[in-house]
Amino acid sequence: MELLAALLVGLGLAVLVVALLRRARRRQDEMLEYLQLPFSEEDYDPQEVVERVGLLAPSIGAVDDALGRMEMGARITAKLEKSRLPLRAGEYVMFAAATTLAVALWSWLLTDQLLMGLVVALVLPLGFKFYLDRRIRKRKQAFEEQLPPTLGLIASSLRAGHTLLRSIDMMVEETPPPMSEEFERVLAEVRLGLPMLDALDRMAERLEVPDFEWIVHAIRIQQSTGGKLADLLFTLADFMREREEVRREVRVLTAEGRFSAIVLGALPFLVAIWLQISNPGYFAPMLQGGGIAMLFLAAMMMGIGTFIIVQMVKAVEL
Repeated sequence: MELLAALLVGLGLAVLVVALLRRARRRQDEMLEYLQLPFSEEDYDPQEVVERVGLLAPSIGAVDDALGRMEMGARITAKLEKSRLPLRAGEYVMFAAATTLAVALWSWLLTDQLLMGLVVALVLPLGFKFYLDRRIRKRKQAFEEQLPPTLGLIASSLRAGHTLLRSIDMMVEETPPPMSEEFERVLAEVRLGLPMLDALDRMAERLEVPDFEWIVHAIRIQQSTGGKLADLLFTLADFMREREEVRREVRVLTAEGRFSAIVLGALPFLVAIWLQISNPGYFAPMLQGGGIAMLFLAAMMMGIGTFIIVQMVKAVEL
């Protein structure tokens, strides 16, 4: 019966995940479709779109209000926006809370150990934060790698006689994400009346990529002083291409350190969880009396060591 209950909890969690992601993706697609419609082409009510694509609106609204009072909603929204995850802050928090509760209950039923469920309930929220931060880092890294060839495409279009707006539009059609997604948003903001440089500034603030911030400053200066924008973009592309080569070499040199931090930090916890699941009696002495203090001390020392390794790797990469 315990195994059946665990399987039912896991199945319910999987259904919840699929439903949330499909509903969020459909909402994003419909909003993008509305933003890209030419004026007067179709009678499209934006309020109807918002109402139709809402997800558990009363509950999510209450969670959003609570996050706003705790001054957490803006930070979570900014992270979701940077990671391109099509969820509102309330949806993300509700999904993380429901998943944590379900997995913790599943771990408790599977191992018949309340402590295991509590550990999962404490660790899993950190896993959601780690996933969101990693998604942001991967998008920023992919954006930085795509930036030099993208500048080359825009500069070639400018040299061929196209305007900056048309050059960006042509680049979006030929460039894969995340570059095309970010510039597609810039085009949508320009269509809604925002000046091009202001839309690029908003994109730079959203991405927090220093190279792109320099590009926006260079374009702004060029617009005020004059000159050939195509030649400027070609020069910036060559410079950033060389910087990207250096970054790749540094990442190769620090790969061993990053992998060591991951293995040394995760292996003891995975072994402990496996022992608790496969043979609970073998690990039982460590879950009472002085064993708990020893486990806490070991976890603290491992955390300090992993933190030092990560900081050393970051120092080299910077």
